[in-house]
Amino acid sequence: MAGYAKVTICGINTSEIKTISEKEKLRLLKLSKNGNKTARESLIKGNLRLVLSIVQRFVGRGENMDDLFQIGCIGLIKAIDNFDTTQNVRFSTYAVPMIIGEIRRYLRDNSALKVSRSMKDTAYHAMKARENFISENGKEPTIEELASAIGVKKETIVLSLESVSCPISLNEPVFLDNSGDTVYVMDQVGDKNDDIQWINAITLKQEIQKLTPREKAILRSRFLKGKTQTEVANELKISQAQVSRIEKSTLKKIKEC
Repeated sequence: MAGYAKVTICGINTSEIKTISEKEKLRLLKLSKNGNKTARESLIKGNLRLVLSIVQRFVGRGENMDDLFQIGCIGLIKAIDNFDTTQNVRFSTYAVPMIIGEIRRYLRDNSALKVSRSMKDTAYHAMKARENFISENGKEPTIEELASAIGVKKETIVLSLESVSCPISLNEPVFLDNSGDTVYVMDQVGDKNDDIQWINAITLKQEIQKLTPREKAILRSRFLKGKTQTEVANELKISQAQVSRIEKSTLKKIKEC
C-alpha cells in the first residue's frame, strides 16, 4: 500500500485509511441493517480504500479525482444499504460493481457524446434492474434475465448499454465470478468491435451453458484439449460411435442457435 503515501483526496490522507476484516464487515452490516448509524459510518470509513482502488482505474480521463472519489463513496453507501447479509457473498464482491457503476453513470451523464433519449432510458432501466437483481440474488444477471425484467429483446439490452458506456481498458476488472476469479473486460468481448458479433458471442455462450455435462465434456476434450474420439470414448467409458453421434448432434444444436 506504499503507493497511497502522501496522496490526499477530499481532504483524506489515503495512507491513513484503515481497513476492516470480512468478519467485522458482516457484524457492522447486520447492525447497520437494524438502523445503527455508528456501524454504518464505520463501514463507510472501513471501505474507503476499496473506493480509492476503483477510482484509480479511471485516472487519465481528465476527471477530477476528488469528484470521482465522492461519486465512488455514493456507490459504496448504496452497496452498504442494499447488501443482503443472508447471501453467501463477500461484501466486496457485491460492492465493486456498484461503485464502478456509480462512477460510470457519472461519466456518462457528463459525456459530450449524445445518445437518443429512448436508448438512454432503456440503458438506465437495465442498470436499475441489474442492481435489483444483484441485491436480491447476490450474483450478476444474464442478458436474458435483464431483458425479461424490463420487457425488451436481449439485443436491445446489449446495444443500449453499449451506447451509453464509457471507453475502458480491456484489462479493467468487471466483477468476481462464483469461484472468486476476476472477470476482465477482455473476457466478455470478441476480437472485433462489432455489435452483432458480440451479441452472437453472448448467445453462443448461453447455448453452451444449456448443454448436458456429457456434451460439455466431449466438446471440451475434443476442441480444447485436442483429443481423438477414441481417447474421449475411453475416458467416458462409452463407444467411439456414441462420442461421434453426441458430438455431431451437439454441434448441430449450437449451429442452429
